[in-house]
Amino acid sequence: MSSRRCIWIVLDSCGIGAAPDASLYGEPDAMSNTIVHVAEAVGGLAVPNLERLGLGRIDDVPGVSKAAAIGAYGTMVERSAGKDTTNGHLEFVGVVLSEPMPTYPNGFPPGIIEPFERYVGKPVLANKPASGTVVIEEYGELHMQTGRPIVYTSADSVFQVAAHEAVVPIATLYDWCAYARSILTGRHAVGRVIARPFVGEPGGFVRTDRRRDFSLHFGDTALNAVERAGYPVVGIGKIGDIYGGSGVTTSIHTHDNDDAMRIIAEQMQVVHEGLIYANLVDFDAKYGHRNDPVGFARAIEAFDRLLGPLLAAMQPQDLLIVTADHGCDPTVPGTDHTRERVPVLAWHMRMTSPVDLGVRSTFADVGATVANFFGVDQPPVGVSFLDSLQLHR
Repeated sequence: MSSRRCIWIVLDSCGIGAAPDASLYGEPDAMSNTIVHVAEAVGGLAVPNLERLGLGRIDDVPGVSKAAAIGAYGTMVERSAGKDTTNGHLEFVGVVLSEPMPTYPNGFPPGIIEPFERYVGKPVLANKPASGTVVIEEYGELHMQTGRPIVYTSADSVFQVAAHEAVVPIATLYDWCAYARSILTGRHAVGRVIARPFVGEPGGFVRTDRRRDFSLHFGDTALNAVERAGYPVVGIGKIGDIYGGSGVTTSIHTHDNDDAMRIIAEQMQVVHEGLIYANLVDFDAKYGHRNDPVGFARAIEAFDRLLGPLLAAMQPQDLLIVTADHGCDPTVPGTDHTRERVPVLAWHMRMTSPVDLGVRSTFADVGATVANFFGVDQPPVGVSFLDSLQLHR
C-alpha cells in the first residue's frame, strides 16, 4: 500500500444496548439502548448511509434495513470501569482503566474547592452534581452579578467551570481550568476539567462552542505510534482536548456536528495520508443529556445525510471507521451517560458484501485496527479486525 488514510468518526453517546455489566451502574443503564430508543421515538430512522454500512444488522433499529448492508458491522463492550468520554476514548487507543476515576455525588471537598477559590479570588457557586444547562439557569444571574464561577460535576469524573463570556474573559476561564487540572491529582485525579463558557441573559442562557477539556495523560497510545511513524493525526472536535494533545499533530475545534463534518471533508482534500479522527458531540451535549430523543434521532439523520458525500469522496485505499464512546439514552430516567455496547462500522470502497465483526471484547480493537492499518506497533490491548475487511485484496 503506497499511502494509508483512515477517517475515524466517534458519534458521541450513540450506544446500542445495555452492556453486560450495565446493572452494576443502575437501573437506567440496564434499560438503555440509545440508538434503538431514539429511533422508536420518531417511528424509525431514515439513515440510508448508516444502513449501507451495516447499522441494521447490529440490532433491530426501527426504519433501518438489514438487507442493504455492504459494510463491516459489530458491537464493542467496554472493558474499562466507568461510562465517560475519557474512559471510552482512552480505551479506543489502548488504555484500559481498571478502577473508575473519582466522582463527587456530594460536590467537591474543601481540599479542592478552597485552593481553587483562593486562585480565582472568589467563592464558587453550586459545587454539586447538575445538568450543565440547568445549573447556568439556576446560578447564571448571580454569577453575572458577582463574577463567582459556577462549579459543578455529574455522574462522570468531571470538574466543570461555567462562566459568562461577558463576565469572565475566555482566557481567564481557561486559566482557572488549567489551575484546577493542576490540583486535581492523586485520589482527586478526575478524568476531565471542562471549561463551559456561556452567553445570553437570565432565562435565555446558551452555552457556546468555546468549551475546552483538560484531560489526564495516561502514557503512550496508538495515536503516538501513528504520529511517530510520521503520519499526520488530525483531531477534530474535542479529540485534541480528550488526549491533552498527545499523539495529535493538528487539533481543530468545531461549532457543531455539521461543522465537524464540513471540516472532515476539508481535511480529506488536503490530508492524503494519515489519520483524521473526529468526535461529534451534539448527540451527547444537545440531546442525550437533555432527554430529547426526537432531537437525538434527527441529529443522527442529519449526520447520515452528510455521510453520503464523505463516502463518495473516499479513495481506494481509505478506511472509514464509525463508532461511539458510550450511551446517553434520553428515554431512561436521569440525564447521565449510560453503560452500553457501542456500534462499530467499517467500510472501504471495494466492499460489496457485509462482514460480521461480532461482539468485540474491548473498545481497544479499534485502536489495534488503526495501528495495524498504518503498520505501527500494536497497543497493549485490543485485537485488530483489519484482516476481516480484506482491504488488501
